[in-house]
Formats: sequence, structure tokens, C-alpha cells
Amino acid sequence: MSVIPPRAPQIEEGPLYASHQKVYPRAVQGVVRRVKWAVLILLLGLYYIVPWLRWDRGPNAPDQAVLVDMGHARLFFFWFELWPQEIYFLTGILVLGAIGLFAVTSLFGRVWCGFTCPQTVWTDLFMWIERRIEGDRNARIRLDQGPKDRAWWRAKLIKHGAWLAIAMATGGAWIMYFNDAPTVTWAMLTGQASLTVYGFFALFTATTYVLAGAAREQVCTYMCPWPRFQGAMLDENSLVVTYRDWRGEPRGKPTDPGAGDCVDCKACVHVCPTGIDIRDGQQLECIGCGLCVDACDDVMKRLDRPTGLVAFETLKNLAASQAATKGMAPGPERLARGMAVRTRQKVIRPRTLVYAGVIGAALIVMLGAWLLRETLTLTVLRDRAPLYVRLSDGGLRNGYTLKLANKLRGELALPLVLEGPPGLRLVVQDAALDAEGRPLLTTRDDGITQWRALVTAPEGLRLRGSTPISFRLLDAEGRTLLRHSTVFLGPDR
Repeated sequence: MSVIPPRAPQIEEGPLYASHQKVYPRAVQGVVRRVKWAVLILLLGLYYIVPWLRWDRGPNAPDQAVLVDMGHARLFFFWFELWPQEIYFLTGILVLGAIGLFAVTSLFGRVWCGFTCPQTVWTDLFMWIERRIEGDRNARIRLDQGPKDRAWWRAKLIKHGAWLAIAMATGGAWIMYFNDAPTVTWAMLTGQASLTVYGFFALFTATTYVLAGAAREQVCTYMCPWPRFQGAMLDENSLVVTYRDWRGEPRGKPTDPGAGDCVDCKACVHVCPTGIDIRDGQQLECIGCGLCVDACDDVMKRLDRPTGLVAFETLKNLAASQAATKGMAPGPERLARGMAVRTRQKVIRPRTLVYAGVIGAALIVMLGAWLLRETLTLTVLRDRAPLYVRLSDGGLRNGYTLKLANKLRGELALPLVLEGPPGLRLVVQDAALDAEGRPLLTTRDDGITQWRALVTAPEGLRLRGSTPISFRLLDAEGRTLLRHSTVFLGPDR
């Protein structure tokens, strides 16, 4: 008996790479769209206007309200000023932003992606420009599929010119956050700016032009990591954009008996900026912008049917409505039953309590760190080579570098005293003396001053190999402002 070997599976040959299918979103009007326009105007207004806001910090200080001063290693934000060694405040802000984003996602789904993400905001702006020049969805499709005649070239050149102008304004505004806005603007316009400024201007112009003009939904689908792990922050009580299939199915024409509310008009698909069908359920490409809600509501109103077939809904309510309407025929009774079992979103739950606790703890730590922030610091660095110097008269000398950081505006002159065994002598090079013969250390206005201090032990003063000493800065009343402990080194014997 012969055995017939199994046939090898037939593999269809095809291209390993599928070309990109361009998405042509249609314009839509509605509540969600109006909210998105308001958010877009607010965010773009802040981005472009904030660098021009002024804030008086006194003489010899930048008057730009928000400035990252790379030359002087300072970050100015209105009345806050951060030094490089205070980078932990910026770290705390980033932690708060991340945890806050997690909390918002657990409550309202991908509201960040759909409303406030820079990619979404600038893509919305670029698509608005595109519609104003090339027309709405059908007009753009006809233009791209038609001949490349004079009208095609005219529309494309005007559109890309407008995109480039917006991208240049975006790149220029970004540069202003790191330089004085009026100064750097004039320098760039007159060709006097540095190559670094022009380089970053070109970089951010090109980035804005490519990401918002050409890449668009591909950034959200392939480049952004957020969709890959945002699902871990969602649960059954998260508010997401969803299709109420218990009400819309089975799909059909408005005149079909037994058909649900969905007439399969694909209006939700045509307005989607990523080109997906929300009726297929939760998808990685969905950014939660809610434009499909406005599109579907518009169709339902024209058909004289209740709105909300596509809506912001929790998965818990969606499952409850599906269970309550199982087996019911389409109609008012099914709609009433499905809506009756819905419950209010549960905001307070273990996940949100954890997020709130972390945010609260981070805020308390940052507030405490800011309240305890030192505005005047003294650092003492002892010379390591040589450890000590033997003088010609038999005495010993140690050298120290003193760094006095003043984080406030205004200069101070503070007396310095040495605390240690009697007989040690302190000399600070280039420092004036007060009435009692103590060296005066003057501070720099919002800066660091450096001093060279020499401590001498005369011949006959018996000290251990390592003797503890302290440098103390005094205020006008003689009280200790700052103290820094170190050691005076000598021979072991």
C-alpha cells in the first residue's frame, strides 16, 4: 500500500512591501470638531506667542518670560529660575507629565493623541490649509487622479508653499525658546545668526514639513510608541471612541426592514485622519479624535434618528448594552433597553487612585524641595596635588578653592572665618578685609565667584595628619550663613 505524501502548502507570491495608501479625510462639523479647533488655536497661539512675552527680572537679567539660556546654563520660566544642578526639578516635571498622561488615558482614552499631541495639532493645521487650496475629499481625489496640468501644479505649489511657511514659522519659534526672540529674529533675517541657529532652524522646519505634511497618520501608526503600550492603561471604565454595534447591526438601508441604525454610509471612515473603520472595534491606529462621532451624528440627524451610534463610551457600558439587547429586533425598544442599562463612568477606582497618589507624592516632594532650595551655597575643594606644602620657615600650608554660588539678584560681601585649632592662619587671595581683618567674599549677581584660600599652620603647631576644619560665611550680624567642613593635611608624625 503506497502512501501519498501530503502536498506542500501553496504560497501566493506577491510584493513584500505594500505601497502607502494615501488617506483623504473629509471635513466635518460638530461639537467634537469645534472643541478640536479651540484646542488647536489655544496650543498654537501659546507656542508662537510665549517666546515674545516679557518678564522683568531686574538689571543684567534676560527679560524673556520663558527662556532656556544655554550660554549661561539657566532655565527661566516666568518667576522660576533653574540652575544646572537643579535639573531634578525638570525631572520631576517630566515624571508628573508622564503619570498625568497615564491618569488621563485611564479616564478618557487617547485624548492626548486626538486633541493635544503636536503631531495631531500641526497635521490638523496642514490639512485645513490643504482643504482651503485643493478642496474637500472628493475634490482632492479628483485632483490627484487627474492630469498633471497647470491647475494641478498651481494647487500643489501654493499648498506646499503655505506648508513651508508654517514649518518655517514653527522652526523659528522653537529657536526663540533658546534665544532672545527679538534679537535672534533680527539676526536670522539679516544673515547675522550663527550656523548653529540656522542649522536647528532648518532641522525643525524640515521635521514639521515632513511629519505634518507627508507622514501624517504614519507617524501615529508606525513611529509613535504610545499606541503600543497605551492599552495597558485602559480598562473597562475608560472612556473611548466606540461604535455601538448592538444598536447599529445589522447594517442596511434606511428602508430595509429589520436593519439597524447603521446605513453603511462610511461617513465615519471618510473623516478619519488615519483611514480606519471605527466599526471594526478598538484599533492601534485610532487616535481617539472623535471626528467619526460628529460625522455619524450628522447622518443620524438627517435620517431623523437618535444620535450617538458612534460615541465616547466605556467598554463596560458597551458590554452591558450588548448583553441587555441580545436577541432583540432593531427598533425603539432595543434602543431604550440598551441605553437604560448604562451606568455613569466610575472615576475613582484602584488604577486612578494609584495615579493620584503618585502625582500627589511627586508634587509634595517637588514643593518641599523648592521651599528648602538654597539660594546661596559654598563649596570648598581642597588641593589634591600637592596635599600640603612645607614652607621655608618650617610651617605647613594647604590650598583650597572656594566657590560661592548666588542664585539671587544683587551682590553681597560676606566675611569668611576659619574654624579649627588655634594658630591656623587664613588668607584669601585678592579678597578685601573687613574692619576685624576677616576676608570678605563678594558674590556675583546670579552667578558663581571663585576664590583661592590658603591655610597655614606655623612651625611648632602640633597637628594630626588629618585635622578637621570648617569655613564659615557670616552675615552682617555675625551669624553663620553657610558652613563647609573639610580637613587640613600634614605629615603623619
